[in-house]
Amino acid sequence: MVYELFGISWLHVNLSNIMMLTISAIIVFFIGFFSARKLGMKPTGMQNVFEWLIDFIKGIINSTMDWKTGERFFGLGITIFLFILIANLIGIPFMIVSEPEHNVWWKSPTADPIITMTFAIMVILLTHYYGLKLKGPKEYGKDYFRPVPFLFPLKVIEEFANALTLGMRLFGNLYAKEILLALLAGAGGTGLLYAFAAGAPMVAWQAFSIFLATIQAFIFLMLTMVYMAHKVSDDH
Repeated sequence: MVYELFGISWLHVNLSNIMMLTISAIIVFFIGFFSARKLGMKPTGMQNVFEWLIDFIKGIINSTMDWKTGERFFGLGITIFLFILIANLIGIPFMIVSEPEHNVWWKSPTADPIITMTFAIMVILLTHYYGLKLKGPKEYGKDYFRPVPFLFPLKVIEEFANALTLGMRLFGNLYAKEILLALLAGAGGTGLLYAFAAGAPMVAWQAFSIFLATIQAFIFLMLTMVYMAHKVSDDH
């Protein structure tokens, strides 16, 4: 599952992660495509769901900053929510494991800390970029010394803490979900009674995993917009 890239011994690539991220991106693309394919004044089907999602994302942005500032982040918000939601959900129905290596090919890519930390670092870098763009370097730099200059070291530490908690929170929850699903699926045994005893917890945990996947996508989006508001809004 992990292979050398271009034959370089220290440069590795996880093909499972690449495959699952690509599939997640394709699913998100088709959700947007089919939702906007036939637009009507009275939304139905996918358009109705997508318009509800648009209002939902707008509500989150409005709760963290004024819409005049936050409107530019709407595309970022809906992309983050949909992509992470699909990436979280994609490993719930089943897993594909190759034998005899026991490599997991089909799984939630967000159950890998490299993926979630990459998402988190990208978000933090974006907050710095828009903070510099909207406030200017001078005014943006002053924010690190407000309200008192001696808080500067703590604010620098806060940047690393924000990236770590944003990525590891998502990873921890999804990894635990994948591990328990794998344990329940791998429970052996024969007989109707045993099948029911093993199957009932699996169905219950899969249902809870859908809720967990949705909540984690919401939390990641909310924290992204909170961090962004801290950088671009004058009142934060």
